[in-house]
Amino acid sequence: MTPLLLFAIAVVTVAFVVAFIRLLLGPSLPDRVVAMDLMATVGSGGIALYAMVTDHGVLLDAVMVLSLIFFLGTIAFAYYLERQGEMS
Repeated sequence: MTPLLLFAIAVVTVAFVVAFIRLLLGPSLPDRVVAMDLMATVGSGGIALYAMVTDHGVLLDAVMVLSLIFFLGTIAFAYYLERQGEMS
């Protein structure tokens, strides 16, 4: 494994841990949802790194599908917050 790949794995791991801390400490619901979205994105990056390390290209297809689902979930939450603001 190359040093650059090890560095990328370390960065992804640190980003996931920091996002998890933000999830636990987030004072409001939007902060927590953004942290969950970040964790999903970083997790997708971790799966992509794993696909590169193990040379399993089929995992990249799964990463693309998961990323699309995570993106749609974030859009749905933003729509929910917007609608909630209109009702108040």
